[in-house]
Parts: sequence; C-alpha cells; structure tokens
Amino acid sequence: MSEGAIAADQLRLFIERIERLEEEKKGIADDIKDVYAEAKATGYDTKTMRQIVRLRKMENHVREEAEALLETYKAALGLA
Repeated sequence: MSEGAIAADQLRLFIERIERLEEEKKGIADDIKDVYAEAKATGYDTKTMRQIVRLRKMENHVREEAEALLETYKAALGLA
C-alpha cells in the first residue's frame, strides 16, 4: 500500500468521524430545542433561560465584570 493510499484512508476516517460527530451534535441541538419548547409550554420565558445558561457558562469574575459594565451603561442611559 502506498503512502498516498494510507493518507487517503486516514483522511476518510477523519471525515467520517467528523460527520458522525456533526450528526450527534445535531441530535443534541434538537434535544435542547425540545427542552426549551417544553419549558415555554410550562410558562417559562426561554429568552431569559438562554441568558441564564450563557451566564452560568462564564467564570464568576467575567460575569461580574459584564454585569458591572451593563449597569454602568444602563445608568449612563437613564435605564437604571
């Protein structure tokens, strides 16, 4: 077997793995969408839930800085 054939086989395997992972990612995204739909049907505001999920991903100090900056901007615009 030549190096070209080996490289092509390896490339094909990488591509197939990526394709499988993309399919799994789509399935997970669909599951997340279903959970948001269920929460919405129960009366929860999904826009706010998405913000909470985003905030929980942040490190504490990053979140605190973002919240402080938001408060500063709101105060500057008379929204506070």
